[in-house]
Amino acid sequence: MMLEELVRAELAVPVDPRVSAMAGAIAAEYGDASRAVLFYGSCLREAQLDGLMLDFYLIVSDYRAAYPQRWLRAANRLIPPNVFPFEHGGLVAKYAVLSEADFYRLNGPETRNVSVWARFAQPSRLVWAKDDAARERAIAAVARAAPTLLGAAIPNAGPLRDDLDLWRQAFALTYSAELRAERKGRSGSVVDADPERYRRFTAPALAAAIPGTSGWTRRRIEGKTLSLVRLAKASATFAGGVDYIVWKINRHAGTDIAVKPWQRKYPLLAAVSLLPRLLRSGAIR
Repeated sequence: MMLEELVRAELAVPVDPRVSAMAGAIAAEYGDASRAVLFYGSCLREAQLDGLMLDFYLIVSDYRAAYPQRWLRAANRLIPPNVFPFEHGGLVAKYAVLSEADFYRLNGPETRNVSVWARFAQPSRLVWAKDDAARERAIAAVARAAPTLLGAAIPNAGPLRDDLDLWRQAFALTYSAELRAERKGRSGSVVDADPERYRRFTAPALAAAIPGTSGWTRRRIEGKTLSLVRLAKASATFAGGVDYIVWKINRHAGTDIAVKPWQRKYPLLAAVSLLPRLLRSGAIR
């Protein structure tokens, strides 16, 4: 099966009706600017969604149409994506906003930053689309992610026991290029959660892959720096961002960090003050 056909089928797998309802509600917030909503992340594998934070990407036609505020347009264009919290139907979520053009570009090999293509090389669901044209553009963008991941990993891969080992090594490289709260070995568990899926994707993804030329040392430096910049930006756009960051770290790293009142009041200072402790403890890497 061709890669785009695999992606199309995977994106169309049904989800919990509450997820679809939340996706529709997110799209409604942006009116005619909304093009597609994708559901991704660890919650895809969860049957019980209560108490979890769902992850979405909202794809918009362009930032001028999406935001009346000029500074939000500029922030999304210069340091994509913007991230916002959302609640609907008793569930909580966060959603990232990208234009159709940026979503396509950031899934491809023309960008060194791993943030988007590393996520969409994993399973995701297209849970809302404005029309057939928007659906097709989202499918085409997502289909770029797996070849980009494998193409970037191939020049740096060690000895491979099987196809799954390539995916494990590829995700380990991407995890090293961001500030991540997950325990060591998380990159392997992503593959092991659905090994047959990754076996199906291997040959068509490799056929479309272009071996990368950017070194991973540069990716790591740029990626971790960009993670800090995004964290600072989120303090201006994400209400309750400190609570979410600490919740995610505690959930994935097994820590027991408590948020102090002053940290909620001054989220940027809180992020700066927490970072050295988190790095020393290994809660983020």
